[in-house]
Amino acid sequence: MQNIRLALWGLLLLPSALWLAIEPQVFSADSYFALRGFLVQYSGIIAMAAMSVAMILALRPRWPEKWLGGLDKMYRLHKWLGITGLVAAIIHWLWAQGTKWAVGWGWLERPQRGPRPIPDTLIEQTFNSWRGFAEGVGEWVFYAAALLIVLALLKRFPYRLFFKTHRLLAVAYLALAFHAVVLTKFSYWTTPLGLIMAALIAYGSWAAIIVLLRRVAVNRQVKGSIAALHYFPDIRVLEAEIAIPQGWPGHKAGQFAFATSDTAEGAHPYTIASAWNPAEPRIRFVVKELGDHTQRLRQSLKVGQEVKIEGPYGCFTFDDSCPRQIWVGGGIGITPFIARMQHLAASRPDQRQEIDLFHTTADYDAEAIARLSQDAEAAGIRLHVLVDGRDGRLNGDRIRQLVPGWREASIWFCGPAGFGQALRQDFADHGLAVKRRFHQELFAMR
Repeated sequence: MQNIRLALWGLLLLPSALWLAIEPQVFSADSYFALRGFLVQYSGIIAMAAMSVAMILALRPRWPEKWLGGLDKMYRLHKWLGITGLVAAIIHWLWAQGTKWAVGWGWLERPQRGPRPIPDTLIEQTFNSWRGFAEGVGEWVFYAAALLIVLALLKRFPYRLFFKTHRLLAVAYLALAFHAVVLTKFSYWTTPLGLIMAALIAYGSWAAIIVLLRRVAVNRQVKGSIAALHYFPDIRVLEAEIAIPQGWPGHKAGQFAFATSDTAEGAHPYTIASAWNPAEPRIRFVVKELGDHTQRLRQSLKVGQEVKIEGPYGCFTFDDSCPRQIWVGGGIGITPFIARMQHLAASRPDQRQEIDLFHTTADYDAEAIARLSQDAEAAGIRLHVLVDGRDGRLNGDRIRQLVPGWREASIWFCGPAGFGQALRQDFADHGLAVKRRFHQELFAMR
């Protein structure tokens, strides 16, 4: 989380500093309209910088994943940038359009100004001739983009509709890029700020075209088929085993992949619940019935059905040098730990870390718990199963009582976000260096 906050603030502060270096006169603006001229430009630059990086992250690039802590963290940054871009765009719209309304209502008096000077270059003359069209495009596309961003933030908006409508933001971005290129003060383009903005808009436009062509991460997609399905009725969980004859690069325990079984529904992310064995190229997903799509899977999926898999992604891979680890899997959050236990059982490392796995669940299925216990025994891991109605809720005190050496441990958490944040704060209050030792998957892709 710290790195994505740094990335967000860096993306805001760098263009702000470069803009202030160009326009220090903003602090001596002597009228509302003079200040408006400066802030229309500044708010537009911040909005386009945020939206450009958000569009680039939509490609799921590999290069920032490790520094940001995984694709789940990248998607959180993508979301924050979308919100930042929306807020900056609203401010930009208020300075531009709100002022025109205020003049029309008689609240402000527009100062008299002479004709615009004739530009020296053909490019600037062309941009000037497009100003009116670019302003109109920007205004109407802003309304559409704002609606699409708000819909993306509404959790109740169905994923299958979100999957279709969110792609339209790529069209909106291209229109806003045209708006920005034409209406940004022409003198900016020869400055460091202009060069950075040109690079961001060019990269963002290329990303938007890739999104519209549905070519995102195509080089990381492979085809497989469903080899086996098993349903656990007491916990409403479906286990699907996918045979991948070729192309899968392998994965580390704890990573996830996007799976597409219905092109109309789109790709959904699932944690991989199995270790990778090249001699038997299969991966397993364990899916909880939590929404419309996952509730339909038991009826829609069939053995032999083709499935497209993309990945692997994520940095929740249990890599550290701590002598002890504490794993906490809340509900369906147990899946990465199943994969890690299978990996440990198969690889039999010479020096094992001391590991305690806490699985807390509201529902109980004897078969699922029996399989979990077998995996833990094979991996040499101490398993603690807590059923909420029978054992009460898990908290930091219970973990510390059962793991006296917790101060030497790292904590790996996968489960409900609120539970993870509470546990993180609890251990921080007791002196654990949570920035380095508390690892949590932010498994929310919208």
